[in-house]
Amino acid sequence: MIHPDFTILFVDNPLASADFYKSLFGAEPVERSPTFALFVLSTGMKLGLWSRHTAEPAVTAGSGASEICIKHDNAAGVDKTYAEWTSRGLRVLQTPVEMDFGYTFVVTDPDGHRLRVYAMNAA
Repeated sequence: MIHPDFTILFVDNPLASADFYKSLFGAEPVERSPTFALFVLSTGMKLGLWSRHTAEPAVTAGSGASEICIKHDNAAGVDKTYAEWTSRGLRVLQTPVEMDFGYTFVVTDPDGHRLRVYAMNAA
């Protein structure tokens, strides 16, 4: 069986994006250069930040067509992250709201990539 374990975001400036995600996740990138940065998070997920100007094949799509989703155990965790991230000035696309699947909000990173934070509804 195949299991994805690595997400790449195409960004304008991998060094600036690495600084952004370092402050957001409280984790250091394991690789960092002007064209690429890599985080290996405690969950095992890998997040790559690749320069949209050097990626091959060429990047033709814009940002915002997908989301990185971050799960909390409860709504209080969602609200805490919302308060922290909005105090940093992240652009809000969706304020905290109850949806079919749970409690959630959406912000964007400096390149316009969507970051969804959520807590699932109790089953």
